[in-house]
Amino acid sequence: MRVTSIGADPRLAGGRLAVDLDALAANWRDLAARSKPARCSAVVKANAYGLGVEHVVPVLLTAGCESFFVALPEEGVAVRRIAPKADVFILNGVHEHSAATMVEAGLIPVLSSLDQIELWSRYGRERGIHPPCAIGIDTGMNRLGLTAEEALTLRKRNMEEHLVSPVLVMSHLACGDRADHPMNATQRESFQRIAAAFDDIDSSLANSAGVMLGDSFLFDVTRPGIAIYGGCASQDRPNPMRPVITLEARIVQLRHAAKGETVSYGATQTLTRDTDIAVVSVGYADGYPRAGSGAGVPLREAVVSGQYGFIGDIRVPLLGRITMDLTLFDVTDVLADALEQGWIELIGPNIPLDDAAEAAGTIGYELLTGLGPRYERRYLKAVES
Repeated sequence: MRVTSIGADPRLAGGRLAVDLDALAANWRDLAARSKPARCSAVVKANAYGLGVEHVVPVLLTAGCESFFVALPEEGVAVRRIAPKADVFILNGVHEHSAATMVEAGLIPVLSSLDQIELWSRYGRERGIHPPCAIGIDTGMNRLGLTAEEALTLRKRNMEEHLVSPVLVMSHLACGDRADHPMNATQRESFQRIAAAFDDIDSSLANSAGVMLGDSFLFDVTRPGIAIYGGCASQDRPNPMRPVITLEARIVQLRHAAKGETVSYGATQTLTRDTDIAVVSVGYADGYPRAGSGAGVPLREAVVSGQYGFIGDIRVPLLGRITMDLTLFDVTDVLADALEQGWIELIGPNIPLDDAAEAAGTIGYELLTGLGPRYERRYLKAVES
């Protein structure tokens, strides 16, 4: 096993984040198999969901990925440096200050308004070039994209005037994580009409959740994101992906408090027994959300149980409020030799990413992309023969 350590000095860091690159590659290959006969791309926006494009993209290239989607031009430039031959799409489109950068770096903007199409057309026309683009279609999410009528009008006009050179037409599912939601079929049917009109270029509808919905959502290209990183893409079926990250916090102090005493800010939790407390060196400044506190936050009125940790095979509940740099756990039931290891699992083999997110009233996407810079980051990969 090859281990690459970056970020905070492991001797000094309050937490450590391990990224299993072999699991990440296996997840992409699984999604590629589920996508067939469509081609599987990868969404690596937000610095590969917070895990680092410089580590993630090479692994995906080796696994067979040939196209990537990011949100912003700067992200695209970073991917281009690593993957000079890949197709790199910019989901947030183009504006007048980014067009030159996109052309220079060979990036492909997803044009989602008539104004963007006119800008891209004008930029190419003034320079005597026809740079590629994708066309984004809104099929019901009301976020980005041309309406169906605008798209069909564009198709007719583009055949006559060659305004732009599209290589892909795409839309995005709003409710794909719920297989039985009627909007999935509505969006698919709307997009089928558009894909049929643009029958000489590729079409793409399925994100991670869309891949799980089956053949009729695959079209020519799939665009998984969260599932590559081990997150659950569906609310109504088990997660088939391998976990990719393990997050651990350093125990900086063990202390004892008596039954009836209170813990952390606001004195919001009163101990119901004599309690051994582990104080760990991770807090909301590290992306461990305050909303996941064991007590004293509004979410606990709706979701009774807050975050928890694991030491060995013992689940340990979080006590009181999560603070900026420190969090408290009840370790009364943990054996002394397990505590001597000095670390507590916050996300990992015993605590799935999505379970940790749910306890904080959020989703795996937000928790993963919010993990801060104060961790030692360890990238694990089997040594290649």
